[in-house]
Amino acid sequence: MTAEHRRLEESRTQNIPWKKWGPYLSERQWGTVREDYSDSGDARNYFSHDQARSRAYRWGEDGLGGISDDRQYLCFALALWNGKDPILKERLFGLTNSEGNHGEDVKEYYFYLDSTPTHSYMKYLYKYPQAAYPYDDIVATNRHRSRQEAEYELLDSGVFNDDRYFDVFVEYAKASPEDILIEITLYNRGPEPATLHVLPTLWFRNVWSWGGNVERPLLRETAGGVAASHPDLGERFLSCEGAAALLFTENETNTARLFHIPNRTPYVKDGINNCIVHGHQGAANPEKRGTKVSAHYPITVEAGASKTLRLQLSDAAPAPFGQAFDDVIAARRKEADEFYKEVIPSSLNADQANVMRQAIAGMLWSKQFYYYDVDKWLEEHGVDPFSPKRHAPRNEHWHHMRNAHIISMPDKWEYPWYAAWDLAFHVLALTLVDEHFGKEQLKLMLEDSYMHPSGQIPAYEWNFSDVNPPVHAWATNFTYAIETFRHGKGDIDWLEASFHKLALNFTWWVNRKDRAGNNAFEGGFLGLDNIGVFDRSAPLPTGGYLEQADGTAWMAFYCLNMLGTAALLTQSRPAYLDMALKFAEHFLWIASAMMRAGSDVGMWDEEDGFFYDVLQLPGGGAQRLKVRSMVGLLPLCAVSVFDGVLLKQHPELGERLRKFLGARPELTAFIHDPGKVGHSGRRLAAILNETKLRRVLAAMLDENEFLSPCGIRSLSRYHAERPYVFRVGDQEYGVSYLPGESDSGMFGGNSNWRGPIWMPVNALIIRALLQYHQYYGMDFKVECPTGSGRLMNLYEIAEEIAHRLASIFLRDKDGQRPVYGGARKFQEDPHWRDLILFYEYFHGDNGAGIGASHQTGWTGIVARMMHLFGSSTAEQFLEIGARAAIVEVEPAKKRRSAGAARRRKS
Repeated sequence: MTAEHRRLEESRTQNIPWKKWGPYLSERQWGTVREDYSDSGDARNYFSHDQARSRAYRWGEDGLGGISDDRQYLCFALALWNGKDPILKERLFGLTNSEGNHGEDVKEYYFYLDSTPTHSYMKYLYKYPQAAYPYDDIVATNRHRSRQEAEYELLDSGVFNDDRYFDVFVEYAKASPEDILIEITLYNRGPEPATLHVLPTLWFRNVWSWGGNVERPLLRETAGGVAASHPDLGERFLSCEGAAALLFTENETNTARLFHIPNRTPYVKDGINNCIVHGHQGAANPEKRGTKVSAHYPITVEAGASKTLRLQLSDAAPAPFGQAFDDVIAARRKEADEFYKEVIPSSLNADQANVMRQAIAGMLWSKQFYYYDVDKWLEEHGVDPFSPKRHAPRNEHWHHMRNAHIISMPDKWEYPWYAAWDLAFHVLALTLVDEHFGKEQLKLMLEDSYMHPSGQIPAYEWNFSDVNPPVHAWATNFTYAIETFRHGKGDIDWLEASFHKLALNFTWWVNRKDRAGNNAFEGGFLGLDNIGVFDRSAPLPTGGYLEQADGTAWMAFYCLNMLGTAALLTQSRPAYLDMALKFAEHFLWIASAMMRAGSDVGMWDEEDGFFYDVLQLPGGGAQRLKVRSMVGLLPLCAVSVFDGVLLKQHPELGERLRKFLGARPELTAFIHDPGKVGHSGRRLAAILNETKLRRVLAAMLDENEFLSPCGIRSLSRYHAERPYVFRVGDQEYGVSYLPGESDSGMFGGNSNWRGPIWMPVNALIIRALLQYHQYYGMDFKVECPTGSGRLMNLYEIAEEIAHRLASIFLRDKDGQRPVYGGARKFQEDPHWRDLILFYEYFHGDNGAGIGASHQTGWTGIVARMMHLFGSSTAEQFLEIGARAAIVEVEPAKKRRSAGAARRRKS
């Protein structure tokens, strides 16, 4: 057991608080719903980046490469000044939706390089230009570009020309749970000496300005640094190496600057900024006390050289810096390497291992303390749930919510708020290194301070009532399986508690999203934003409603996962047998409905061999909307293989199911027969029978349709030459293949499902292929790519797709990484080319990164794929089933299997 594994075990079993301190600051608190007190709900403009340096936050804090405790009482982060910027660099800058030609977007270069799951070691990099940051140029140029033009990036501005920038590395190493060593290393990449003002900053989250009798914490100067006193956190000390000037102020709003109202204290949030940038010495408290403090280090670094600063945040009084400090840093680096040697399959090469490790690091750095007391927030908006005379701009039906936890964020700048369906995918990667944290994340969404009393799982803060795909049950089963395989038994009480809450959520779906009661579901946009002909979350221009192929497939998938959970529970608690039968029957009803729903117009088109949404018109007619998209591939994913254990233990279940089907032969007339036995006696629950499966796979694996060099596209290239057009009166609605950025403002304009590659749905497709493989075995083969003449079994196809997805981030034969497209700096510069960004989605033809640049959240699941196919074989999957995802095979065996696969393909 490695040192980090021991820390994880101590945290889980002994409550030793190794995770108390971590990267829990947001990258952007301004412009969020929580901080919005406008009547219009225009959160981004109500609290802007320009205001952030002067205005105290109500619900959280942000910072540059920072950390906090798990209640975010005390925060630490970097501030920087190059002597030319108009403001201190205390937080990342980016564009709001109205400023960017493709929506909101961070315009900085920063990288999460490493982290262990207890955050005993972390490493972060920020690239800071030596010239003035071009704030006005970035805003103006992007604002004037059309949606058909590329975004104007920071590299395009020329501010990094001649390498005139600093690489600022920050490393954290825990000597103990409460003793954190901080090493800041500055590299001058430019051709001349340059000066950088480094201001490590410590501050308290402002909890005292919002009413109530709240004791105010205090920072004060002490020998060797700063003492921090907090009524709940206790006493802490920041030790600062060298003769740094300590600048104190208050984390209070500068009302004079923002609102022309006199300040209630002479020392305000932007006091240190005004002292350093504008020379206002009176802006810092000469009494050396306050609630915010920076240690000021003006440092000149020679060209090509580096300098290092050392600090320590601890519950013990300051001690001299010495060899012991360096020894702890070195030990934690070594322990991180040892930990990841255990995690990363030995079959991966150095480049693959680097990508996998940075993917996991991004996942771990994306944890955030998320605080949102919705009842209090609504009260502060003047909204009373028992006298609704005044309405809030959003979330007024979620008074019960009080969120105050460490949660995995999609992207701490662009999406610094949790999203329920994103979180389920995050768990796939997080459980590679910390299954307990993954379990806690899933449990959180089902707690009564999150889940609505109606059974709805909250979507995201912009609209908790929106509808996300129901993938929580799948992530729950996956996490339980991992725990069982690793430790010999799973937490059955956690699984049972989750099942009860998920049953409530399933019932909510059935009651709310099956309008006609015919098991054909709606759901709205369901996370796929602009994929449809119409905005699927708005009233249709035709009237009527959509029966959605994806919504119905999601519910079939939900049934199968609930069936799987009930089957697991029944093994030790037979009372769940009826629930297993209930979900088996419900799956059959839904699967059958996909073929026959709506006035004899089903979602399955026999001529095309594909699924489509069905438009139910007000007059009773129905019409398929023939867009060849991910919507039509998701029914492929509604599949689960069963080993037959439950039927052996409870033969009465099989008898009851046979009677049910015998009385309703129409249910299995067009879908896979669940009674048919496959490889090793396994049974398969699937919408697609073998014939239909082959037809859908033929489309999915066609490089002229869905299969790209870098994964499965969200929309077929078929629509590049043949756009789908639907006419309503004089109005035309169309969908065409658009492999890059969105060309419309639908859903903010920063998301596009009309051609690009999205990691989460690719993961579901890979999972489905492995399920089919376990049932059909090695002899079930199809052409991959379609028309190539190369036959592959379904494991090999899953592996092929996973390799194409991973290739987005890996160097190709020319040393180029597709993720960076034509960005020469990232492709060629030795100080950039091995730094990996995990974008939100990827160009459908070349794999270039698009959208949020740090959405390691669900894109980080590429680490799970790399682990899976780096540590399993097709034969192993057939032999031991899902355990193959956990049990690592010998590297030699993996290489032999891969070589055999290549020979079969050729």
